[in-house]
Amino acid sequence: MAVLSRQKLRIVQVLPELNAGGVERGTVEFARELVKAGHESIVISSGGRQVPKLESEGSRHITALVHKKSLASFFQIRPMRRLLADLKPDIVHVRSRMPAWIVWLAWRKMNPEIRPKLISTFHGMYSVNAYSAIMAKSEHIISISDCVSDYIFRNYAVSPDKLTRIYRGLDRNSFSEGSNIDKWKDELFLKYPQFKSKKLILMPGRLTRWKGQEAFLSMMNVLVGIDPRCHGIIVGEAESNKEHYLQELTVQCSRLGLDDKVTFVGHRSDINNFYSLSAVACHMSNKAEPFGRTVTEALASGVPVVAYDRGGASESLRAGFPEGLVAADDIAAFAHKVSALLDSEANIQLPDEFYLDSQARETLNVYYRALES
Repeated sequence: MAVLSRQKLRIVQVLPELNAGGVERGTVEFARELVKAGHESIVISSGGRQVPKLESEGSRHITALVHKKSLASFFQIRPMRRLLADLKPDIVHVRSRMPAWIVWLAWRKMNPEIRPKLISTFHGMYSVNAYSAIMAKSEHIISISDCVSDYIFRNYAVSPDKLTRIYRGLDRNSFSEGSNIDKWKDELFLKYPQFKSKKLILMPGRLTRWKGQEAFLSMMNVLVGIDPRCHGIIVGEAESNKEHYLQELTVQCSRLGLDDKVTFVGHRSDINNFYSLSAVACHMSNKAEPFGRTVTEALASGVPVVAYDRGGASESLRAGFPEGLVAADDIAAFAHKVSALLDSEANIQLPDEFYLDSQARETLNVYYRALES
């Protein structure tokens, strides 16, 4: 099968949508790597703001209603089977549960001799039930961290040779230390003059209760008492059905007297520059997160990170900057750790396996092994 290892592949990735979020961004970045390597990249989703970027980088996007968690989605099974028969991909890679159900029900009725190989990625530690079990029905499974691998082994009858751990990789060109951001910084300071001459403490991530923005505000309340130079920045937007959470956060911010100490900047497409501007980045999820992409993004930008010691986030931090680990839910210890790092020289060493080129190489190896089996 030596010739197979040099074969150019037609790869279909399927996910609910292409808006904000780590899975969506990672899919677009991986698609770009496939195109750069000479493979044909196709993404199926219900659409979203990242479609133009995906297509401009050489992939094809096909719109399909694969995002709704309802019985109506099962009307997409036959159209999906016809689509896969027309596309004739080598690999179909599913990245979420509802699309996985549609694809698997379509795929299993195809001729096993000619149908594509089916790969899934566990991007999360989903609730254990029949709905989530679909992610374990593919021919090979990728997990995004060791803690996700452990979760899969604990909850599903998966043999070790069917599972490969591949960390979600970062684009080296997007997150790098020492980028020239002077013009961007000047424009930002015109809009947010409160950032000038401050030690900026970054809290990136979607505004959702489990991400820990409430804990961040409580931590900032302690931190500004230790070091008044600090100013918190919360980057991220609330989903359309969770805008009430943003209101709760602003009320909490005012109640703590932090209106002039913390700024909400909403969704930003220039998050890499915010990392470079910050003194410390924070990760404060109130439950074990499967990976914690913002941890590796900040570390790749040369920014020290403080995070609770649990889940995939601590796994990433332990690999690149273990000094930033704090006991889970200890707000006071978190604030003191941030303070201690403000004027220290951080020794950050993020291993190669956390970068996109490594992820692409290892994922392609999974594809080729699947084709050889």
